[in-house]
Amino acid sequence: MSRVEIYTKGYCPYCHRAKALLTQKGVAYDEIKIDEQPELRDVMIERANGGYTVPQIFINDQHIGGCDDMYALEAKQQLDALLSA
Repeated sequence: MSRVEIYTKGYCPYCHRAKALLTQKGVAYDEIKIDEQPELRDVMIERANGGYTVPQIFINDQHIGGCDDMYALEAKQQLDALLSA
């Protein structure tokens, strides 16, 4: 199973939606809450090549983008392949 990391904030509806999809698929993920650990925001931005909004999602250290990007991969039937790599 792939390693999934998701940078989030507690009040972000897109974060909740992204986590819901991962949970629906039975995928475990590491959640990094940047509202609770603001020092990790700069790490997120660097890893996401300047992406500063949440969520920022990584699968096996590959940046896939945010919630809409993950749902686009799902619509193209490409997400499961990434998650099972």
